[in-house]
Amino acid sequence: MFKVILVVVLVLVVVLISLSYVRVIKQSKVGIVMRLGKFLKVADTGVHFLVPFLDHMAYVIDLREIVIDFPPQPVITKDNVTMQIDTVVYYQITDPVRYVFEIANPIAAIENLTATTLRNIIGELDLDETLTSRDLINTKMRSILDEATDKWGIKVNRVELKNIMPPEDIQVAMEKQMRAERERRESILQAEGNKASSILQAEGEKQSAILRAEAKKEAMIREAEGEKESAILRAEGEAESIKKIAVARAEGEAEVIVRVQKATAQGLYDVFKAMKESDIDDNMLALKSMEALEKLAKGDATKIVLPSEAVNLLGTFKGIKEVLSDENKKQ
Repeated sequence: MFKVILVVVLVLVVVLISLSYVRVIKQSKVGIVMRLGKFLKVADTGVHFLVPFLDHMAYVIDLREIVIDFPPQPVITKDNVTMQIDTVVYYQITDPVRYVFEIANPIAAIENLTATTLRNIIGELDLDETLTSRDLINTKMRSILDEATDKWGIKVNRVELKNIMPPEDIQVAMEKQMRAERERRESILQAEGNKASSILQAEGEKQSAILRAEAKKEAMIREAEGEKESAILRAEGEAESIKKIAVARAEGEAEVIVRVQKATAQGLYDVFKAMKESDIDDNMLALKSMEALEKLAKGDATKIVLPSEAVNLLGTFKGIKEVLSDENKKQ
């Protein structure tokens, strides 16, 4: 019975010891296995069985990118201004074996290397360049740190200047300068705004004046066209009135002339009819004609010129008499 208990105890001890030498490496990590104090292998992700009392997992290295925020470091610029600058370093372990065996305290080494590199770079720049050249400083520091830490199995991916803190008097002067600069920009912006406002107002007045002038021009044109149309209509009306008056007057004059001619003809007709009824012979007619010529000759004229029609006038009465006689016969 004692032997059975002893065997069971030994088996349990062996099992417990065996289980203690089983290691599980998680994702994104690797282990460094040592055998009797000497590097044996790199244990990747998964389950690993170690030889009891001979092997042990000395280190477990995280292969993910690591961020270290170093405390502020005093640096002096080229123009002898002392300021405090703290940096942030992003690094990643690329060779776990070299990371373990090439450097004793890698974090402290990176911190000291960062401080010395920062002092060297800032010492070549003045205050204004330091404040405005963050990207340049970051690039230079990353390049120098990456090259220096490569033999340690470390890759520096990025370096950032977190804070740059000048002395208090410099900060006060910078604040005054920034305030003056902001006031200057404010004045410039206000002046530009006033200028733009004046330009827009002038443009508006110009457009308004143009529109008023065009409206006035259009009104004058329409007024002139209206007056023209009115004058044309008045002229046409006056011309029509004058035409109607002239036509009426002409018709009246023509009617008067016709009436006068008719009256004259009727008078002649009555005269000659009376002459016919009184039975005046040709000798009497000739005598009356000679008397008329005698009266005419008693004037101052020494010579009388008569047209052929006047000479034949003597026979005219006779002809008229005959016509009247013929008409009476027809009646």
